Amino acid sequence: MDSKNTNDWLFEITPKNKFFSLNFKEIWQYRDLLMLFVKRDIITVYKQTVLGPLWYLIQPLFTSITFTIIFNNVAGIKTGSIPPFLFNLGGIMVWNYFTACLNGTSDTFKSNASIFGKVYFPRIITPLSIVISNLIKFGIQFGIFIFFYILFYFRGADLSLNISILFFPILISFMGILGLGLGMMISSMVTKYRDLNNLVSFGVQLLMYISAVMYPMELIKEKLPKFGWIVEYNPLAYVIETSRYMLLNIGRISILGLVYTMAVTLVVFFAGLLVFNRTEKSFIDTV
Repeated sequence: MDSKNTNDWLFEITPKNKFFSLNFKEIWQYRDLLMLFVKRDIITVYKQTVLGPLWYLIQPLFTSITFTIIFNNVAGIKTGSIPPFLFNLGGIMVWNYFTACLNGTSDTFKSNASIFGKVYFPRIITPLSIVISNLIKFGIQFGIFIFFYILFYFRGADLSLNISILFFPILISFMGILGLGLGMMISSMVTKYRDLNNLVSFGVQLLMYISAVMYPMELIKEKLPKFGWIVEYNPLAYVIETSRYMLLNIGRISILGLVYTMAVTLVVFFAGLLVFNRTEKSFIDTV
């Protein structure tokens, strides 16, 4: 082919040889496709369900009620002046965003194999679309949290905001990036080990109990000092504990814990991206 004509090509598809690659320019060029995937992720999940998007609200509400009955009424976990239901709803809302990002991205190669094998586009777009679509779902759940916050406030609950709430979006972005990084790593391994998905589902359920979702971090240190270090080394616990401080003004912010969380999040994300980039070259042979 004439070399002059090849210089006029807009794109050249070649294998990625870089040890690490994250092409923001290429992602921006495919932004329309990214938004199309986001729309697909939101619509298709509840397209043929009776209640549709109401499931976004039902799940956290029923989980919060269950946690309130079991952990606060039966087990006697105290939440200070904060209504236990609101305490649990705040933690579950943030936790749900992480698990939705993790579970959604952990099946990227397997669920999109038919698309990946037919047409080229930056593969990172698919897990990224899941993180963005789950952010919209999180916004819906955050709206129901605000509703109950106002309801309890006018019923006389001791609720107050502080200036740290301005940093709440940054905190949520940590959850999304951490879920994305872990999801990309798991998705790469699922191409060879199919039963890993079952292990992930089981592991996420266990992880919730050491992530301070239904109790304050200080409580586990006080009641179970020998096992408190497990929670302290869990970056998710710091995110949930800090989010409750920002939203409900309860507990405290650990600057050292947040720095640790940020470091772990960045390491996990870049490690996941590295594994993801290496897997996308040959995954079609194993899926």
